[in-house]
Amino acid sequence: MENELINKATRLKSICDIGLLYATNEYEKERYIELRELYFELMSSISNHNIEDLKETFSLQKDYPTVKTDIRGLLLSEDKKILLVQESADGKWSLPGGWADIGYSAKEVIIKEFKEETGLTVKPEHLLAVFDKKFHPHPPQPFYVYKFVFHCVATTFEIKKGFDVLDVQYFDINNLPPLSIDRILKSQLELVYHKVISGNNETYVD
Repeated sequence: MENELINKATRLKSICDIGLLYATNEYEKERYIELRELYFELMSSISNHNIEDLKETFSLQKDYPTVKTDIRGLLLSEDKKILLVQESADGKWSLPGGWADIGYSAKEVIIKEFKEETGLTVKPEHLLAVFDKKFHPHPPQPFYVYKFVFHCVATTFEIKKGFDVLDVQYFDINNLPPLSIDRILKSQLELVYHKVISGNNETYVD
């Protein structure tokens, strides 16, 4: 229910931002500003964040609002173990990756993230999945997010932990560590893992 409310509130904010972007008179602007204030009140009550903090984080859009994109990479060892990084934010584990950077293609982002977080040079082989976080039981988040997961193959093999992660290790699919569920869920890991193991190169899309 909480996730559903956040999704609806996020949609409300998107409508307000688009309305303010294209409003042609002061009456329209006032109505959209009023709706936007309602969004911040709703989000504050749902998330327990201060309204002013939310306004600072979600400043008024100056262009058409779009989805945020999280890009992750699945790399398997020769014995089919999954490479995971321990996130400094919560001490839990996730696939290497992060937010898509402007100026980089999706493949370039995951190559950069692997190098920064693990020291490995990788080659993205296939896009395994495009997850819409709305359809998965992640913790509530005010952003609307698509998650891309690539199958990657290593071309170098010496792990050098990056400064922004706590550890880098391989794990068996049946013995996973505590996952950073804001970033990846066990069900998502299992889906992309079994696609690679079975040789299924068709991209899963929510």
